[in-house]
Amino acid sequence: MTRNGAVLAHAKDWLGTPYRHQASCRGAGTDCLGLLRGIWRDIYGAEPRVVPAYTADWCEPTGHEELLTAAQSLMVPVGDGQAQPGDVLLFRMRQGAVAKHLGILSQIGAAPAFIHAYSGHGVVTSPLSAPWQRKIAAVFRFP
Repeated sequence: MTRNGAVLAHAKDWLGTPYRHQASCRGAGTDCLGLLRGIWRDIYGAEPRVVPAYTADWCEPTGHEELLTAAQSLMVPVGDGQAQPGDVLLFRMRQGAVAKHLGILSQIGAAPAFIHAYSGHGVVTSPLSAPWQRKIAAVFRFP
C-alpha cells in the first residue's frame, strides 16, 4: 500500500469519532489536528513534536500561521492540481484569516470529498464542494 493509501485507510478508521477540542483518541474524541496527529501515530508510531495547548481560534487575533508553519516543516507540499486521496488539506475558514482547519482528501474527480473532524459533527466525510475548495490554503503529503 502506498503512503497516501495508508493515510486514507487510517483516516477512515477515525470516522464516527466525536469532536473534542485538543483531543486525539480514536473512538473517544478528536479535533481536526488530533485526527492528523492520530494518523501520524498510526503510521510512524510517535508524533514528531509535542503539541502545546491551543485555542479554537488558532491565533487569528495575532495572525500567526501556526498550523501552516508546522505543516510546512513536517510535510511535503503538493503543487496546484496535484492533490491525491490521502493528502492533507489546510483551510482558511474566511478570506484573509489564518489556516485553522484541516482534513484528508478522500476522493477526487466528479464528486471530491474529504475526511475531517468538524465541531458539532465529529469525524465525517464531507463533499469537497466549491465553498470548501475556495477555502483551501495549502495541500501537503505525509513524508
